[in-house]
Amino acid sequence: PPRMPASQIPCIFWVHNHATFCVCKTRFLFLPQIQVIEDDRVNKSSEPFTTGVKGQAPPLVTTNFQVKDQGNASPRFIRCTAYNMPCTADMAKQSQVPLAAVIKPLAMLPPDETPPYIVDHGDGGPIRCNRCKAYMCPYMQFIEGGRRFQCGFCSCVTEVPPHYFQHLDHTGKRVDCYDRPELSQGSYEFVATVDYCKNNKLPQPPSFIFFIDVSYNAVKSGMVNIVCQELKALLDYLPRENPEADSVVRVGFVTYNKVLHFYNVKSSLAQPQMMVVSDVSDMFLPLLDGFLVSVNDSRMVIESLLDQIPEMFADTRETETVFGPVIQAGLEALKAADCAGKLFVFHSTLPIAEAPGKLKNREDKKLVGTDKEKSLFQPQSGFYSNLSKECVAQGCCVDLFLFPNQYVDVATLGVVPVSTGGSVYKYTYFQAETDRERFLNDLRRDVQKPMGFDAVMRVRTSTGIRATDFFGSFFMSNTTDVELAGLDCDKTVTVEFRHDDKLSEDTGALMQCAVLYTSCSGQRRLRVHNMAVNCCSQLADLYRNCETDTIINFFSKYAYRSILNTPTKTVRDTMVNQCAQILACYRKNCASPSSAGQLILPECMKLLPVYLNCVLKSDVLQPGADVSLDDRAYLRQLLSCMDVSESHIFFYPRLLPLVRDPVKLDGGSLPMAVRNSEERLSKGGVYLLETGLHLFLWVGANAQQELLSNIFGTPTFSQIDPNMTSLPELDNPFSQRLREIIDSFRSQRSRYMKLMVVKQEDKAELIFKHFLCEDKSTSGGPSYVDFLCHMHKEIRQLLS
Repeated sequence: PPRMPASQIPCIFWVHNHATFCVCKTRFLFLPQIQVIEDDRVNKSSEPFTTGVKGQAPPLVTTNFQVKDQGNASPRFIRCTAYNMPCTADMAKQSQVPLAAVIKPLAMLPPDETPPYIVDHGDGGPIRCNRCKAYMCPYMQFIEGGRRFQCGFCSCVTEVPPHYFQHLDHTGKRVDCYDRPELSQGSYEFVATVDYCKNNKLPQPPSFIFFIDVSYNAVKSGMVNIVCQELKALLDYLPRENPEADSVVRVGFVTYNKVLHFYNVKSSLAQPQMMVVSDVSDMFLPLLDGFLVSVNDSRMVIESLLDQIPEMFADTRETETVFGPVIQAGLEALKAADCAGKLFVFHSTLPIAEAPGKLKNREDKKLVGTDKEKSLFQPQSGFYSNLSKECVAQGCCVDLFLFPNQYVDVATLGVVPVSTGGSVYKYTYFQAETDRERFLNDLRRDVQKPMGFDAVMRVRTSTGIRATDFFGSFFMSNTTDVELAGLDCDKTVTVEFRHDDKLSEDTGALMQCAVLYTSCSGQRRLRVHNMAVNCCSQLADLYRNCETDTIINFFSKYAYRSILNTPTKTVRDTMVNQCAQILACYRKNCASPSSAGQLILPECMKLLPVYLNCVLKSDVLQPGADVSLDDRAYLRQLLSCMDVSESHIFFYPRLLPLVRDPVKLDGGSLPMAVRNSEERLSKGGVYLLETGLHLFLWVGANAQQELLSNIFGTPTFSQIDPNMTSLPELDNPFSQRLREIIDSFRSQRSRYMKLMVVKQEDKAELIFKHFLCEDKSTSGGPSYVDFLCHMHKEIRQLLS
């Protein structure tokens, strides 16, 4: 390093495990980010991760690994910020490490892993603790020869029902322990009895209702035609538990602009019948019989309707739309059918027509960066919040597909989807030719994916800690129950824990997440996930077993929620301060004495500064001039229910160099990623960038002709079409392998990633460079080197 005063050029030495690197404003000698990911992949992907060892941190989300459930929930269901919890509140406050779990209750498992077993205890229902109501799990201790059990959460002793009795072996375990999932597995399901059902009545199968905006913009963009054609095919893929059986989900159809058109598609009709409700101020359902129908019974009438809708509204000049009455209509339909369900709303414009929930255009970029900016993320009125409450009570989940050409106030329109466990999809400036594939893939997955309805989730903990805060897409009417009208396989709920007493190193800490829901077949079930972690009285043990990706997931959700009430600059400063405190506490209490000029980080938090900088520079917290308010509101809502793997790629995209040799791309392995910086791009190379929402293929101006021929079918850089959204299917190994990689990336994400080809020095390169998060951003966000220097300065100030 240059021998200059630190005040002139901050120089940072990182000494860890006898490895040193230096960061200064002029040089960057070594960065471990890519190497940390690669080391974890090499060391932890070969052997299965067994969950039986309490307090064991799982492999990183970037590592491909297999899980064997041996009594703790798989990290695919639960990931914790710390697997060694501090024993006292004072220790937790001193370290500032957040204590949280990111829970994905209905996560899909890979084919080589067994889904949770379904347990049926008959009319008596699941066995529970008498006091805290925790469900039977591996942490219950059987005593008195098996006649009673002591709860691992509250220590209460409960009688074992006669039908559940079993003798104990010489170790004190029941002899049928490994035959019962609830005694040996971390995750499993119980069949719920009628006592767990609303109004003590077994539920009806759910219904899907499709609401199609047929205003001028929606018809002109081609959206209406695409939706109607696709729905005909999707009717065969409605969710079902048994792939061999027909789906029991019923369907209904409504079109709307500033009035609503309901359709009778009863199987006995020769043609569908339309009924118009023009008084949208007091919404009602104009028909009961024939609105929600079985696809098998009414297929001919439904297909006839979907063929007619584009023709009926082809010449419309109606530009105004409503939105509140659309949700009200779906809610009334589900109430009338006495069932839960999902509304699929395809919407294009700001709802300015005179009706409940009418909105005004409040887009004002002059407020960005001021104390009033937070108002732009809040809904315009309480109407949609109240409507959400009604929807949740009925089990009415809303998924919103937006096709805006201008401001539509996503912050307000998204309230109902976010509060009901639904999703928002956004296709700005939708063009049928280029956006069709992305939209249809999103729609197909959204209709087909496994989900539960009318769900209630509760997290129980052992004595000493309790769940105090929750983040995600849900509604809460009290402080303990998370209510979700719908819960699909992509949604997470993030839970923060705080101490209310001391924890013991001997017993550790326990948490149990129980989700009561209705399956797509109409069966009421309880899914249970259990997690045991260690407790520690030494700060070094806490820092040894944290997970940075999960900490960043929690911090980002906390920050994105905070901007509803706090200026964004204050939110950013608070995050920097907390992370500086985390690292300063480690330096002061855990690291060996060393020069103040050295930056020493915990082994498991080596990547905390680089990831934190990505969160701080994100469009929501520090937007560029070209980022719309709707985009920021959309991304804020989207992140609220992301799992750890999706938030990781969202904040730190993956940049892969595509080598010319197909052999190096083959064999199922990927080329090693490179740092997310422009300085890593070679003019003679081609790179694939994955952000979780987009895919970019960057082509250097001097890329070799053979490489271009293999990918694009042309050897000339100038002849590459930058408007292509899919690669040509060429008959060469390189082309085949590259398309396989792209398909593989898409299959791993909950949203379809549209491919964008970016030629070096083309105007689209600005968009691509926006995602190179280690570089200084156009909005003023620092480069990683500058931010690391800033963090080091903050840590030194805290220590002094």
